[in-house]
Formats: sequence, structure tokens, C-alpha cells
Amino acid sequence: MALIQCQFFSEVLTLSTSMTVILPQQTKTQIGMQNEVKGERHPTLYLLHGFSDDDTIWTRRTSIERYVAEMGIAVVMPQVHQSFYTDMKYGNKYWTFLTEELPKLAQSFFPLSSKREENFVAGLSMGGYGAFKWALTYPDRFAAAASLSGALDMEGNIKNLTEDNPMNRVFELIYGEEGTIGEANDLLYLMKQVDAKQEKPLLYQCCGTEDFLFQDNMTFKEACEQTTIELTTDFGPGDHEWGYWDRKIQEVLNWLPIK
Repeated sequence: MALIQCQFFSEVLTLSTSMTVILPQQTKTQIGMQNEVKGERHPTLYLLHGFSDDDTIWTRRTSIERYVAEMGIAVVMPQVHQSFYTDMKYGNKYWTFLTEELPKLAQSFFPLSSKREENFVAGLSMGGYGAFKWALTYPDRFAAAASLSGALDMEGNIKNLTEDNPMNRVFELIYGEEGTIGEANDLLYLMKQVDAKQEKPLLYQCCGTEDFLFQDNMTFKEACEQTTIELTTDFGPGDHEWGYWDRKIQEVLNWLPIK
């Protein structure tokens, strides 16, 4: 595998930013690793970070590079700061950057597949929200999406915040002072729109029962069960921490419908 720290300029953000990329590399003499390459353009997993992290966190906290070695897939991990994968009311257009600019740049820099059946997205916590938001907004781009301990009921989260919670200021910067996130940012709304479409990404959802976002995940699950979207769920003991995510990302990788 090749591990690349890619610094580049974003026209959308009007600043220099970064992404961490893992690319398949066929090797024969590397000790302790079996590497595979599936073709000239690699199937791609966009792997999204959480609220307190950045594009390097998956490689620092898990063995993601080793986990994907035999699969022959590329992994693209972008940097979006604390944006909740949204065009911020008072800040930068991270949603436009993620969904429009990033894939085009990544596919121009690296041999990545643009085929829907070879593109996937996953993330943890804030990134789980971002992964489902991306796949449900553009179901024609992804074959599957996975959320690990995702913040999947953002409207409910914001309404339940106490007045002295510092996250109020964060969400005001992202969504504005109106106290609502809007339909384009509401997974429960987006899910209903996708249900009416022919192409639906497969969804995978996991969350620990001790996680503070467990109720979020139950709300999403119950809403999804009212649609025709195929959802795989995995709920069991676990908290909001990297030991859990390191285990579960391996299960996500095994679940991905890679041909």
C-alpha cells in the first residue's frame, strides 16, 4: 500500500487543505502483508472523520492501511474541520468542497474509479452523519454507505441542547440562529426522498449501547424501517471510543459490496 499525505489548494474553500490517501500497491516480497490491485482505476472508500479530528485520524487510531491491503481498494480521507459536512452559515462551504470539488480533484490526482458500484462512503460520529448525508443526497454516486456511532438525528440533537451548552455556538455558526438545520441537512428527510428513487445505496449502521448517540441511531433505524432502503444494523456493548471503531471498521470493510 501507498500512504500519501496530500496538501492541495481548494478553490471552494479558498485555502490550502489536506487529505490522507491510501492507494493499493501490488507487492510480492513485502513481509507480513498481502497486497492486491484490482485494476487500473481503484474502487474507493471515502472515510470521514469526527468532530474533534482531522484527515489523519483513521491512520493514527486504527490499522486501516493494513485492513484494506488485500481488498485492493483506495481510501480517501478528507479534512473538513468542525463543519458537520455542511456549507456553513458563518464559515466555509465544506459540503460543496466535499461533494463537488474533492472527488474531482482526487480522481485527477490518483487512479480512482468514478463508477457508482465502486464508490463507498463511511465515517464515525460527525463523519457518520456526513457519510449518510452524502449517500442519501446523491444516491447515484455510491453503492453503499456506513455510519459508525453517527450523529444521525441532528434536528433532535439541537432542540435538546441546554442553553449553556457550548455546542449551541458551534451549531449557530454551521446552521444559523433559526434553531433548525433545514431539510437538506436532515437525514430523516433525505431518507424519504431516496425511498422514492430507483437507486438506493445500501446502508450499514452500528452504535454501542453505552454511546451518548445511541438514541440518535435508534431514531434513524426506526425511520428507515418505514422505507424500502436496505439497512444493516449492529447494536451491542460499546461506547464512543476508538477501540470500538477500530473493531467496527473491519466489519464495515467486510460488508462493503466490492466486486
